[in-house]
Amino acid sequence: MWTLIGVGVSAAYWYSVAATLFPQIFPQSFAMQGRVSVYFEAACAIVSLTLLGQILELRARSQTSAAIKLLLGMAPKTARRILSDGTEEDIPLTHVHPGDILRVRPGEKIPVDGEVIEGQSAVDESMLTGEPVPVTKKLGDKIIGATLNTSGSLVMKSEKVGAQTVLSQIVQMVAQAQRSRAPLQRLADVVAGYFVFAVIGIAGLTLLGWGLFGPQPSWVYGFINAVSVLIIACPCALGLATPMSIMAATGRAAGHGILFRDAAAIEALRSIDTLIVDKTGTLTEGRPVFNRALPATGHSEDEVIQLAASIDQGSEHPLAQAIVAEANKRNLSLDKPTMFDSESGIGVRGVVKEHQIALGNSALMDAEQVDWSSLAQQAEALRREGASVMFLAADARLVGLLAVSDPLKANTSEALHALLGSGMHVVMATGDGLTTARAVAERLGIKDVYGEVKPQDKLHLVEDLQKAGKKVAMAGDGINDAPALARADVGIAMGTGTDVAIGSAHITLVKGDLRAIARARDLSEATIKNMHQNLGFAFIYNALGIPLAAGLLYPFTGHFLSPMIAAAAMSLSSVSVVMNALRLRRD
Repeated sequence: MWTLIGVGVSAAYWYSVAATLFPQIFPQSFAMQGRVSVYFEAACAIVSLTLLGQILELRARSQTSAAIKLLLGMAPKTARRILSDGTEEDIPLTHVHPGDILRVRPGEKIPVDGEVIEGQSAVDESMLTGEPVPVTKKLGDKIIGATLNTSGSLVMKSEKVGAQTVLSQIVQMVAQAQRSRAPLQRLADVVAGYFVFAVIGIAGLTLLGWGLFGPQPSWVYGFINAVSVLIIACPCALGLATPMSIMAATGRAAGHGILFRDAAAIEALRSIDTLIVDKTGTLTEGRPVFNRALPATGHSEDEVIQLAASIDQGSEHPLAQAIVAEANKRNLSLDKPTMFDSESGIGVRGVVKEHQIALGNSALMDAEQVDWSSLAQQAEALRREGASVMFLAADARLVGLLAVSDPLKANTSEALHALLGSGMHVVMATGDGLTTARAVAERLGIKDVYGEVKPQDKLHLVEDLQKAGKKVAMAGDGINDAPALARADVGIAMGTGTDVAIGSAHITLVKGDLRAIARARDLSEATIKNMHQNLGFAFIYNALGIPLAAGLLYPFTGHFLSPMIAAAAMSLSSVSVVMNALRLRRD
């Protein structure tokens, strides 16, 4: 980028040095008013104007990093730790360790990520999620560092500190995205590389053309115009066109709880025409509640719940947690499984009191050769109500079924309506039974539904749609979604989901709100449009500036474009590109 400026300024300076020390070596055609002209003032002015342009540019660019600065400034500087003897002390945030018991008073920011162990309060999470309505937090709820405790007093147990907190990870992701290169930028870099050589060639032709065929003093005119061409054609604006747009867009997105992993994700999102969504934790709350248990002949309801909860103690799946919670609510004693195996997407297997237990969907029952037909009608009726149904078998014999309901997120219907209305083709793929999936899909207006799918099935679905020419995004929150999230053109993880899913995705929605997908898509469209504007402006500027610098107007006006004016124009073009990119923060 600085090659052209360096060549132009060096040529002007060393030409002037030679003209001052050894004027006799120059032909008479280089003389003006009896002496060889020097251009020390032009070289100095060009450097000064270029540096001034850099100062203006850097001041404008600093605004694109305002989101990171704001995020870094959100964290409180101290925390109030409760000691084992009940006394309290204020300590620097850097001295907080996992497991510390902390008090958060009304009006204070929550110091680190953790869990509420005492008290209840409304917490304003808008700084990280973009949601303006405070969220009520009570015993057992997770809270995020740097969010604001608005009303009651909370006692929390710290879980993640330092670089492990949600805030730190958000800052890291935003910074990484701002440093990354969009595919469009790589094209601009290639063009700029060829452009530099082309401009040096044009400058050489300008020097020779004026020197050989121009009016006297022809070589002086040729030299001035060649330097002007080198200066005005500096591709600074071209180099800034895409990174400035990316920096402004990622900063704005972070303020709305949308984290892009890299610039390529921003560019790819606008072309997505098909969205695959998981159900549990993506469309639904991901916090299922127990519905009912239906025993098979010879078994009781409590027996079904007790056996299912015993095997599910080793599972972190939300459906399993709902069953274990129901068993605890009924004060049922649970047996510890001696062996446990989770097969993502279909269920779990294990050994409880020397019995081979299988708990999962009909695909697992078929794999275990369990006859589940006696409860098939009841299971189908529960699925039509939108409940998730799991069959329980012991030693390859049916014990009963359990139904767990997972309510839709409050904003899911609005989000799907917006996505479908924008022309997006939405597909649901879930490990739940097909009837349950269809019941939920019908309420949301989703027509394409896949039920009882395994992680590899979701991966194959993404690949099949891509082979059909579709641009596919995948939205999910679980470990079983990770392969599909990584394979999709754009993977979208719920910030409320697992670390594996978030690590596999290209975009993370901090709050897990699907409405953010529509916002992110709109921002992607605006960002690419802004990039095109910047690139177009840069090319038009050079297309007009180079001929003017080469002396195109001299036959009509009798004047040349001064190298100093060319330097000022070059700097202003860079600043104008940055200012145009900053519009993304307001649009």
